[in-house]
Amino acid sequence: MTRSPDNGLSFFQFDQMLEHPQLRHAVFTRRNGCSSPPFSSLNTSFGVGDDPEHVKRNRQAIQSSLKARQMVFARQVHGVDVQVITSEKSENPMQADSVPSVVDAMATNLRHRFLTVQVADCQPVLLYDPHRKAVANVHAGWRGSIRNIVGRTVQAMQEAFQSDPGDIIAGVGPSLGPCCAEFRHYRREIPQRFWRYKDGDHHFDFWAISRDQLVAAGVGSENIQVSGICTRCHPELFFSYRGEGITGRFAAVIGLT
Repeated sequence: MTRSPDNGLSFFQFDQMLEHPQLRHAVFTRRNGCSSPPFSSLNTSFGVGDDPEHVKRNRQAIQSSLKARQMVFARQVHGVDVQVITSEKSENPMQADSVPSVVDAMATNLRHRFLTVQVADCQPVLLYDPHRKAVANVHAGWRGSIRNIVGRTVQAMQEAFQSDPGDIIAGVGPSLGPCCAEFRHYRREIPQRFWRYKDGDHHFDFWAISRDQLVAAGVGSENIQVSGICTRCHPELFFSYRGEGITGRFAAVIGLT
């Protein structure tokens, strides 16, 4: 990934996606927002106990940084439902829930709709089809991963936009790495078919799981970039629920201009 200069908001971007000028995307760090500890400082979630006015200001700062006409947020519940957004109906971009459905993935072919997920260890998975001009953003926690939310999102893009999975570019953002993804009760939490992704006695490589699920959905391995940045190992850059407990959520954003 490419990191922005740390003047103003700080963010990371996927190299392959940067080759497409009609696409804007970013995975923002926790830096240079206005929230106070334990949400310091660029928290984008209304649901963690932060001052709502701080959250609004942080969201506005991100919107301004991306020159985004409208940001779209979802109610994330660690599920596998995908919301395909094709309506031009205007929504207030600063509301907590700009998408009425309870979903953990969004996809659209509309311009100026910047799909946003909020994470603190879960994977933000960004998808872009440069041929059909469509994007998707996935909140992939471990519960969603074992139910293949990334594969379901690729399928949703096929059905809604006639995307060829072989054309899709995918980026798996900063999230809990195999170094820190510990599941001491994995025998009752993780289906046995995923045990081959164990890294040591109780740790799992969910980055590899997402990569394999994307490939199984038809995405070319050469079109998949995994950041390799563990959120728990880098609390100076990212919020980590595993590491901090009460904390904020950082934003991953993708949209068409």
